[in-house]
Amino acid sequence: MENAKKHYTYIVHCADDTYYTGYTTDLENRVKTHNEKKGAKYTRTRTPVELVYHEEFDTKEEAMSREYAIKQLSRKQKEQLIARGANHEGI
Repeated sequence: MENAKKHYTYIVHCADDTYYTGYTTDLENRVKTHNEKKGAKYTRTRTPVELVYHEEFDTKEEAMSREYAIKQLSRKQKEQLIARGANHEGI
């Protein structure tokens, strides 16, 4: 593979029992950043966050498209997605 960089769409469960969906190329570091209150504005006051779901993609465009699609889901649909687990290769 020419470019080994992977792109991820992820969902974290926030301390206030909400979900945040995002995009990254480094899952572990991104969750750490959220928990250091340096991540997305939404999660800064909702720490700690816990990674509960992710999908892996070869391109940024695919991952961001999936992020948008997940953000359109209802809470119940997100919970069903999380319960089923990723259908893509994970880390």
